[in-house]
Amino acid sequence: MERTVTLVALFAALIAALGLIPQLTLAFGVPITAQSLGIMLCGTVLGSRRGFLAALLFVALVAVGLPLLSGGRGGLGLFTSPTAGFLIGFPIAAFATGYVMERLSTLNVGVAAGIAAVIGGVVVLYVFGIAGLAIVLDKTAPEAALLVKIFIPGDLIKAVLAGLITAALYRARPNSVLSRA
Repeated sequence: MERTVTLVALFAALIAALGLIPQLTLAFGVPITAQSLGIMLCGTVLGSRRGFLAALLFVALVAVGLPLLSGGRGGLGLFTSPTAGFLIGFPIAAFATGYVMERLSTLNVGVAAGIAAVIGGVVVLYVFGIAGLAIVLDKTAPEAALLVKIFIPGDLIKAVLAGLITAALYRARPNSVLSRA
């Protein structure tokens, strides 16, 4: 139990830290950050349940006003902003990433983590992000999807990084990759 609480808090902090680099906000109000890499790592390293809890803790801390998003943003107002869908989707994306990682237990850890990161950390997260953009910006789903296409190359790179980082961690400390425990 203590280990779980510590890891959940540590990975929530990792997501926050990854929001600091880089800080580039696009014209439609959604910033480019490395936070989705943190979401992917929550799932690939911690697994579905713990990954979900880490991302949920991060979202809760943002909701109570801690300035953990890029540009030092935090507070309930973010849940009506263009980033709302992505923010709401963080815990679900972390869960989905972990769930896929746990199901791909026969594959090489790095390959499984890369696949899981694409499915959970890109596809699932984009479903929420596109829905949020469509609602907040009063656009159709296809129009909102066109807005997020700029994120695809970077997010695919993050998925590869999640695979490489998870594989390296697994080689160095196999018991620390809880999605494989």
